[in-house]
Amino acid sequence: MQPAAELEQLMVRYQQGDAAGIAELIQRLSPQLYRFFLAQLVSRRYADDLLQETWLRIHQARHTYRPGEPVLPWIYALARHVRVDHYRRTRRREDRERQVDELPVTPAVQPAASAGPDVQAMLQQLPESQREVLVMLKVSGMSIEEVARATSSSVGSVKQKAHRAYERLRRLYEA
Repeated sequence: MQPAAELEQLMVRYQQGDAAGIAELIQRLSPQLYRFFLAQLVSRRYADDLLQETWLRIHQARHTYRPGEPVLPWIYALARHVRVDHYRRTRRREDRERQVDELPVTPAVQPAASAGPDVQAMLQQLPESQREVLVMLKVSGMSIEEVARATSSSVGSVKQKAHRAYERLRRLYEA
């Protein structure tokens, strides 16, 4: 059985209340969802929280999954909404906090020398929409069609964002 078909079968078992199916689905998808959140420049602490929130949303919305449909776009759409909701909550909280005119002086920390480029720093320089598409395609291994469904975009839009992200990363790497 293909991985996509296996995930669909696990999701159907989840809908039916099969505890083993639920556990296996969580075990198989949690690592890539966690990497999805980390790649979106979320701290590890928040990535843990967002992962748990995503599984709660999946549990609450499991009845809306249609058997036979691809599972990954459905799950990543929920994860994306969890991330956006988190961002909005954080922004509202930051807007209410009092701004400090002058930050305290801290000693500069020299980054450790590394053998290759700092991929995380390069990803930070991408616009959020391009970074999101790139993570879904390359880290999560989703197809272009699945990414389009998860982001409510057209296939052409996903291809364009991916192409622009690759070009930007190539320029950053060469610099």
